[in-house]
Amino acid sequence: MKKKTQIKINDLCRFLLYMLGRRPDEFGLVPNHEGWLTFKEILRALHEEPGWRHVGEIHLREVLMGKDRFLFEWEGERIRAVERHWRFEPGEPAKEIPNLLYTGVRRRAHPHVMEKGLSSTDFLVLSPDRTMALRMAERRDPKPVILEIKSAVARNEEVAFYPLGDLFLTFSVILPSYIAGPPVSEEDRLARERRNLSRMKKEKPPPVVDFTPGTFVLAPGKDPDRSRQKGKKQKGWKERARKVRREKD
Repeated sequence: MKKKTQIKINDLCRFLLYMLGRRPDEFGLVPNHEGWLTFKEILRALHEEPGWRHVGEIHLREVLMGKDRFLFEWEGERIRAVERHWRFEPGEPAKEIPNLLYTGVRRRAHPHVMEKGLSSTDFLVLSPDRTMALRMAERRDPKPVILEIKSAVARNEEVAFYPLGDLFLTFSVILPSYIAGPPVSEEDRLARERRNLSRMKKEKPPPVVDFTPGTFVLAPGKDPDRSRQKGKKQKGWKERARKVRREKD
């Protein structure tokens, strides 16, 4: 039993070396510029591969504690291969790209994307293969919407695409004019309107200020007549009060 387990760990080690060190793009993975991927990202990709759906974090840690641990580096919940045979050069845009690239979005984001375009705080990942785009998108939404990106047109209008194996990354906004996809369903459109309405209700309205004369109270600190502050009375108030009473009598 121990020997059989060791063989499986050796197979997993070789699989990880290929995934992390040679072709992360083949699995729809985009490491950061230092080659790091999280355990969660790796496990998601592994579970999509036949024969590897049983792998858990404990198995990854067995590799990292085994005889081939020197082939990897890890920090907390992330891992990378020591030797990496892929390169990502964000300073050099691709000179040639397919006319169409694909990406997937969450169904609830579909109406917004068709109206406002695609953007990301980090980068957008696109694939020339529709199936790969679907595979990556299903990690975020079980029923994503797959969109076509008119990449050749966008590039001619100064949108830069950077190659990572068979994938392409962009840091630019993809305008709606570059996007083609299924029409937004009436159900999704109404759902978006309900979300927007709910968001507006949660936002506190700005305070209403009534500038009608005599309807607001001046802050004591801003009262030009400092003698009225903190209960103080003006000098001579007793004499004026007596004068008023005499006039009434």
